[in-house]
Amino acid sequence: MSEREIEKLRAEIDELDARLLELLNRRAGVVRKVGELKAGKRVLRPEREAQILRRVASQSGALPPAAATAVFREIISACRALEQEIRVAYLGPRGTFSEQAVRQHFGGAVLAEPVATIDEAFRSAEAGAAQFAVAPVENSTDGAVGRTLDLLLATPLKICGEVDLRIKQNLISRLKSLKDIRKVYSHAQSLAQCNGWLGKYLPRAERIPVGSNAEAARRAAKEKGAAAIAGEAAAALYKLKVMARGIEDDPNNTTRFLVLGQVEAQPTGRDRTSLVMSAENKPGAVHALLTPLAANGVSMSRIESRPARRGREGGSARWEYVFFIDLEGHQTDARVAAALAELRQRAPFLKVLGSYPAAST
Repeated sequence: MSEREIEKLRAEIDELDARLLELLNRRAGVVRKVGELKAGKRVLRPEREAQILRRVASQSGALPPAAATAVFREIISACRALEQEIRVAYLGPRGTFSEQAVRQHFGGAVLAEPVATIDEAFRSAEAGAAQFAVAPVENSTDGAVGRTLDLLLATPLKICGEVDLRIKQNLISRLKSLKDIRKVYSHAQSLAQCNGWLGKYLPRAERIPVGSNAEAARRAAKEKGAAAIAGEAAAALYKLKVMARGIEDDPNNTTRFLVLGQVEAQPTGRDRTSLVMSAENKPGAVHALLTPLAANGVSMSRIESRPARRGREGGSARWEYVFFIDLEGHQTDARVAAALAELRQRAPFLKVLGSYPAAST
């Protein structure tokens, strides 16, 4: 191909870019008009954004679906910011996988506010200091995040979205060689997720758990002989080099995050409903509670038991179990609604945590 032909194609790209920018500005103008008509009502509609991104993925053409949705997620985020400033609380500090989950779900044009604990993230959204909280709920390797489940029992917040984040663990450090590493900092779960790799390549290095992978990166940046296991965002934030990529033992290592707020998502056609309920302490009680799901043709994608302290009898603590369940479908769907009505008649305690668009796979 001649230089002249290349220049001609570049000119065509420039023309297309100008047209794209014109269309983006037209879209922004329409969004402003929608905002004016809403007159201060809530801006973010989880079901609407999910439907747009699913449509984009199905019509992506030459672009891979993930790339097309990433572009449109940022377009939606930038336009949403024209209507209202969105604050999202997450488990910090900056550079954590929780922050990545925020960006993956909301895009870059939100105020992502790191807090010290999952409890603080919940409290921030409950008090209205942030419109939403993002919290990890389960990992494909390590299982459920108990603190998030405990907080879901009492919070008035509703689950209005979910994020499946592929966790890619990296060894990061200022050091030049693996043989110089004497200690490795990371969150306890990340150390467990990389146990095999550490045993093979750094068998003598001390493994030191800390509160977050970002904190691990901060320490590795300051201490001699130290490295951290963290994501690329933490490496960039603390100016560390990636010495080894993808060191997690499970190549499909994924963490699921919940998006919580004071909004209820409407049906999209591909939804999930989460609930928590208790069972009577007698044989067959759990089976009896699950029967309405099968009878109404409702699929259950997850069940997790958790001890719930309810009081004291005869001077000793009495523990009951609650069950966190994810159902396929929205609570307004006829089959799901019928199953929930039956469950309310049978379960001593039942709380619907929210219905929301299922995460894209």
